[in-house]
Amino acid sequence: MALTVSLVVLLGIVLLLLLRSRSLGWGSAAVAAGFGFSLASTGAADPINTLATALIAALPNL
Repeated sequence: MALTVSLVVLLGIVLLLLLRSRSLGWGSAAVAAGFGFSLASTGAADPINTLATALIAALPNL
């Protein structure tokens, strides 16, 4: 059985864990989220999505 998890959900969980462990403050989390939304609307979004897809596809082969 394969489980598919969105990269956004995965990164959101990581961000939540960093907030709960107090490794990251709320201000830094807001800046990180804002940067992510800004980055998604630029021309860099397609190469980043391609890189993330390639890395995820390579994980089972490790």
